[in-house]
Amino acid sequence: MRKETLSSSTDTLDTVPDTSSPAYAASNPITRTFDIFASAVTRWAGSPVAFGLAVISIVVWAVTGPVFHYSEDWQLVINTGTTIVTFVMVFLIQQSQNKDSVALHLKLNELLASHRPADNHLIGIEDASEDELRRLAAVYLKMTAEKNGEAVAGTSSKAA
Repeated sequence: MRKETLSSSTDTLDTVPDTSSPAYAASNPITRTFDIFASAVTRWAGSPVAFGLAVISIVVWAVTGPVFHYSEDWQLVINTGTTIVTFVMVFLIQQSQNKDSVALHLKLNELLASHRPADNHLIGIEDASEDELRRLAAVYLKMTAEKNGEAVAGTSSKAA
């Protein structure tokens, strides 16, 4: 019953895509498994052990250069290895980044919703187009300039 409430509240907010909602991940075993795997790999990849293994691999590759006479095959080994690791890591890191982004937006939405003077229209703004974001940014820049202009004018009139 809790999952249904979570799913319907996400749907009514219309700010988080269905595929990123916790209810979707909980109901799809492939997505849940990939999420767990991606989180574990990205945590490990950012560890000192992973960095050490990468450095050791490069040193071993460099040391074996003279043994293989710096051949094209020797170079191909490092090029292929790094390309494969980079290609796979892009997807794993992006999954973790997407999850972190959704969590951050939900936290910010909670802060906006709980703060009475805040403009609640900004909840879900991450789904806006680039043009809409630029127009909104221009409005806020104009508001800031007007406030700074009023503050400066008010300060100078009090000083006079």
